[in-house]
Amino acid sequence: MSAATYDEQLQRGLSISGETKEFFAAQRMEWLRRRLDGLGFQARRSLDFGCGTGTSTPYFFDLLDATTVIGADPSEASLDIAREDWKSLPATYVQPEALSAESVDFAFCNGVFHHIDPVNRAGAAALVYRSLRPGGLFAFWENNPWNPLTRLSMRRVPFDADAIMLWPGETRRLLQNSGFEVLFTDYKFFFPRPLAALRFLEPSLRWCVMGAQYLVIGRKPG
Repeated sequence: MSAATYDEQLQRGLSISGETKEFFAAQRMEWLRRRLDGLGFQARRSLDFGCGTGTSTPYFFDLLDATTVIGADPSEASLDIAREDWKSLPATYVQPEALSAESVDFAFCNGVFHHIDPVNRAGAAALVYRSLRPGGLFAFWENNPWNPLTRLSMRRVPFDADAIMLWPGETRRLLQNSGFEVLFTDYKFFFPRPLAALRFLEPSLRWCVMGAQYLVIGRKPG
C-alpha cells in the first residue's frame, strides 16, 4: 500500500459509520480535551506516535492547545505528505527511533499497535515511555474487538488484513509492563451517523465495553 492511497482505503472502512476520518480525529481529541482538563493536565509538547500522514496534527493545536507536535512514523512517504500538508504548523515529523528522551509532555496513538507484530509491541511502548517526561501521559486509542461493526469495518480495509487486534485488558497490561501507571479506560463511538441524535449519551456510556474504540490513559511515574 502506498501512502497516497492510505486515506482512500481508510475511508472505505469508515464509510460503514457514515462518517469521515476527520470526524473521528476531531472527536478523539475533543474527548481527550475533556479528560485532560479533568486531570488538570496540559499537553504542550505532544507526540503523535504512528502519525501516518498527519491527520491528527491540527487537532493537537485546535483542541489540546499544544505548542509543538512531533509526528513519528516508520513510513518516510507518509512523513513527507505530513510535512507538506502541515508545513504552516509548528510540527516536525521523524522516524520513531529519532525520538529524544523525555522530550514531550503528552503522547498519543490511534490504531497503531494492531499493525505492530505482538513481539515488537513492548519495544514500541518503550519508545513512547522513553520520550515522555516524568509525569507525562500516554493516550492509547485502539479499535475495540468487542464491537462487531469495528471488525466489519476493518475487514473492508486492505491494509488491515493482517492486523492483530488488542483487547482492552491486553493494552492495559502492555502499558503496565512498560512502566506506566494506568489511570482509566474509556469506550467511545457507540452511534453511527443514522443514530447521531443519541451521541449526547456517549459520556455516560464510557464504561460500556461496546464502543467502536477504546482509550487507555497511562502516566509515566515521576
